[in-house]
Amino acid sequence: MNAVELTRELVRIDTINPVSPERPCAERVGRLLENAGFAVAKYEFAPGRTSLVARRAGSGPALCFAGHLDTVPLGAAQWKHEPFGGELSGGNLYGRGSSDMKSGIAAMVAAAVELAHKPLRKGLTLVLVAGEETGCEGAAHLARTHGALGEAGAMIVGEPTGNAPVIGHKGALWLRARTRGITAHGSMPEKGENAVVKAARAVLALSEFRFHATPDPLLGGPTLNVGTFHGGLNVNSVPDEASIGIDIRTIPAVRHAELRRELERYLGPDVELTPLVDLEGVRTAEEDPFVHAVREAVAAVTGERSAPGAATYFTDASVLTPAYGGIPTVVLGPGEMALCHQTDEYCRVQRVEQAVAAYVEIARAWCGA
Repeated sequence: MNAVELTRELVRIDTINPVSPERPCAERVGRLLENAGFAVAKYEFAPGRTSLVARRAGSGPALCFAGHLDTVPLGAAQWKHEPFGGELSGGNLYGRGSSDMKSGIAAMVAAAVELAHKPLRKGLTLVLVAGEETGCEGAAHLARTHGALGEAGAMIVGEPTGNAPVIGHKGALWLRARTRGITAHGSMPEKGENAVVKAARAVLALSEFRFHATPDPLLGGPTLNVGTFHGGLNVNSVPDEASIGIDIRTIPAVRHAELRRELERYLGPDVELTPLVDLEGVRTAEEDPFVHAVREAVAAVTGERSAPGAATYFTDASVLTPAYGGIPTVVLGPGEMALCHQTDEYCRVQRVEQAVAAYVEIARAWCGA
C-alpha cells in the first residue's frame, strides 16, 4: 500500500471538527484494515463522529498504533494550495491535516497492512479516533465503553514529530472562571455589585499564581495563561456576570484535581471554576525498553539517532495511556510539529515513507514478526 497516496486520499476527505463528521474517513481506513484481515469495530459518540478500533489478535499484550481523524478549521488566511487537494509539490504534500495527522494515520494503516499476513506472536491494534482536536472526545468515549479498547502493552501515537521519538507531553487543564454580581444602572453603581471588578481581581491574582511542582527535565514546569475575558452587557449597567478562560499546561507530577482545589482556595468564594478540558500529561522514562526499541527502529530507517524529546501539544495519549494501565507511550509521526494548524499545512513525502518503515520495524520488534 502506498502511504503517500493514502494520505492524499484522506486529506481530500473534509473532517474539520466539529462541522464535518469523521465517519467517511473512518469507513475508508476501516475497509482497508478489514480487507487485510483485521477485526474492525466502529464507535460513535455523536452522529457521524466515528472512531474505530482494528485488532489482530496475538498471545500477548498488543502494540497499539493510535491517532485521530479530525482536523482543525482552515482559518481566515487565504491558502496558496487547495486545502483539500492533497497536492504534491517540491517533495511536500499539502492540505489540511497533512501533518496533523492524516499522514500519521496513513503510515500506520500502511504498516498494519504490510504486516497483515505475517505471523505475529503478540497482537496489533489500531485506535483511530474522532474528536481529538476539541479535547480527546473520541478517545474518552472509547475509554468509557466497556471492552472497546481491549488490552495493550505499549503504544505509538502518530502525531507530528518529524519522525523523532517524543516520550512526553504536557497535560491541559482549561477552566472557566465565573464571577457574579448584582446589576444596577450605571449612574448608580453603589446599588449593584460589579462582577467585572471581581473578575479583574481574579485575573491579577492569577498573574501572581505560582506552581509548587519541580520542573520535569524534558517538559519543564507547568504554565498558566488567561486567554479570554468577557463581562457586561452594555456600558451603562453594572455587570452581574463575567467569565475568564484559563489555559493551564501541566506536567505529570501535577494532579489536576488537587490543582483545581488549590485554585479554588486561592481565588476565594467570589470565583466559580468549571473545567472545560481536563487531560493529564504523559511521560515515559528514557530508559524504558520500549523507548529504546523505538529509537533503534527509527535510527535504522532514518540514519539519525536523536535523544528522546517532548511535545508542547497534548495527544490522545492523555486518555489512552491511563486507560491501558499506564503503558509506555511514544509519540512518533511523519508530520511537522511547526505546521500544526497552519495555513498551507504540509508534510514531507520522504517522512511519510520513513514512518511506514519505522512502524513496521517497531511492530516486528514488539509483536515478534
